[in-house]
Amino acid sequence: AMEKSYTSMFLLLVAISCALAKDVGKKETKETKETTAKPKLPQTLSRGWGDQLIWTQTYEEALFRSKHSNKPLMIIHHLDECPHSQALKKAFAEHKDIQKLAEKFILLNLVYETTDKNLSPDGQYVPRILFIDPSLTVRADITGRYSNRLYAYEPSDISLLYSNMQKALKLMKTEL
Repeated sequence: AMEKSYTSMFLLLVAISCALAKDVGKKETKETKETTAKPKLPQTLSRGWGDQLIWTQTYEEALFRSKHSNKPLMIIHHLDECPHSQALKKAFAEHKDIQKLAEKFILLNLVYETTDKNLSPDGQYVPRILFIDPSLTVRADITGRYSNRLYAYEPSDISLLYSNMQKALKLMKTEL
């Protein structure tokens, strides 16, 4: 009888600790879930750069999708508290042609730096936009107009960005 009560006591403790662990887990993952779970709406990943566009979540996912869909990848590095990033985001999101053309890309906007040094060929400034073709090569030949920050764009450069997006698509077709 003593053995039976120890066994039931043990099972009860296991059940309670499992239940408690689940609750603790829930509290911890509620915030992290939003960033790791696949969101149903792309708005969360667009961060305001184009809510109707499909954005990838991570650099790795973006590379994978680019390679497998044979679409070029456009990576936008920006920061929420950077006025230049905010201004470019507004110009980008309001530019109908860019929004339309962006549908032909795998899109990723990052508010943090990746460990991939290829994404900061001339420094870690924001905003900067790089194009990567499906062979996973950073297009060093598609740059903005600033020699000291090759991949920087300002709202006034939005038409240059648009033509660079066209260039990224065209180069891809002629080279692959």
